[in-house]
Amino acid sequence: MGAGASLSICKSFSSIQVRHTTNKISPDLQFSGERSTFGVPLETLVQDANQCGVPSLVTQMVEYLEAFGLERVGIFRIGGPANKIKELRQKYNQGEKVDLINDGDVDSVASLLKLFLKELPVAVFPDNICSGLLQTFQEHKVNTTECIENLRQLLNCLPKAHQNLLQFLSAFLLQVATHSAVNFMTLENLAIVFGPALFK
Repeated sequence: MGAGASLSICKSFSSIQVRHTTNKISPDLQFSGERSTFGVPLETLVQDANQCGVPSLVTQMVEYLEAFGLERVGIFRIGGPANKIKELRQKYNQGEKVDLINDGDVDSVASLLKLFLKELPVAVFPDNICSGLLQTFQEHKVNTTECIENLRQLLNCLPKAHQNLLQFLSAFLLQVATHSAVNFMTLENLAIVFGPALFK
């Protein structure tokens, strides 16, 4: 897959994005009285984002997990209590101020972060980018110049909101992995846990 193939993926994705960002919030969310943060396109959420272009609830959850969860054994593998996750999700959706220190715990916040990613209407890695990634790995040996260049081109095809979130999450997950001697979450383990959330 050369530069032309990557460029065609970029072009096809831009047409998808135009249609996608014009979508309205689904009627069932509107009628429930929820403002909606979960299940909303990243492009909509970043209008409310901080300086790094990442939705504020994501930065809040990551900051909490950096402070309290980096040494938690099995972080992201152990699910939090369903009722606590539901309560926190509802608070975010209703636009309430969420105090994770008093209202959350490491497992619930970690589960909530994964849930947020899973519920994005378009995954961090959209389908056509996924197919391009697979094709690149089929056609080139990993870590070759051609493979790395194709991967770079594909990642550049991601919309800015997706690029920002990917960069932010990657830095955080790398930090989690540096504590793997304590939390047992190596990069491989994190990839297994986050794969379904990032690639639908």
